[in-house]
Amino acid sequence: MLELFIRQFELAVPLFILVALGYGLVKGAGWGKSVSDGMNTFVFNLAMPALLFHLMSDLSKLPPVDARLLAAFFGGCLLTFLLGYFLSGSLFSLDGTGKSILGLGGVFSNNVLIGIPLAKATLGNASIPSVALVLVFNSLTLWSLLSISIEWSKHGSMSIAGFRTTVFAIARNPIIIGIITGACFGLTGWVLPPILEHTLVQVAEPSAALSLIVLGMGLAEYDVKAGWRQGMLILALKLIIQPLAVWALAALLGLPMMETKVVVLLASLPVGVNVYLMARQYQRLEGSVAASLVLTTVMSAITTPVFLVLLARAFSTGV
Repeated sequence: MLELFIRQFELAVPLFILVALGYGLVKGAGWGKSVSDGMNTFVFNLAMPALLFHLMSDLSKLPPVDARLLAAFFGGCLLTFLLGYFLSGSLFSLDGTGKSILGLGGVFSNNVLIGIPLAKATLGNASIPSVALVLVFNSLTLWSLLSISIEWSKHGSMSIAGFRTTVFAIARNPIIIGIITGACFGLTGWVLPPILEHTLVQVAEPSAALSLIVLGMGLAEYDVKAGWRQGMLILALKLIIQPLAVWALAALLGLPMMETKVVVLLASLPVGVNVYLMARQYQRLEGSVAASLVLTTVMSAITTPVFLVLLARAFSTGV
């Protein structure tokens, strides 16, 4: 088991070294926010969509995906969210908005910046359709959950206008556009002309490394000292409770090995930066969420390989 952990650790650690590099470029080399913003725009609007389009364009050649993975992943998200919601109320006496933000921190993973590179490195390209399926529904499902929770705590109802705005925003997301257009092209069975294929690969190739550097640069903006107690609760929910809940549901549903590995991997990832943006919008728990972003990113370098080892052991023994 130790040898398996070392192998998974060796696959994951280079990715987290890139995160540390990005952090060091800001803290040590003095790279400014304008550089980080420019790289972030390139990664999210061009490089990562190009990578996802390229990977999904071979969809007809890849094994089919078991859609029950959505029930396992988002069912685990709901259970963890509710646990975080009620624990934050009893432990910290937060209001409805604060409890909702903390609950979201326990379930919203950094699926793009870390999830895609890590899935490719540890599970291979065969995992990408499963990752993409989660990504397509992730923002819509979890933002809707947050909106419903906050609106219900305030008014006892959900705003249709707010839900409509969320749907339209997600439909314009370059990551989602890259996945859907690539999948549609892949289902046709067509092949890109060699010139376009080569160009697409050149644009997509640096996306994985750059996305992790950009993440590290973003983490340099946050103060881990503020709100550390709530941040530690978010850490426990995100890195331990959520992957266990998702794994349990995947086992109950009889999910195949690849889909189970994907959803547990995605559930074990650190908190996504979008949670911090939402915390700032509602002016709740900004320090706690910022602390959880840094802490979960550091700790997941250990906990995610542990879950990958446990998954490998479980499937090798038929558990």
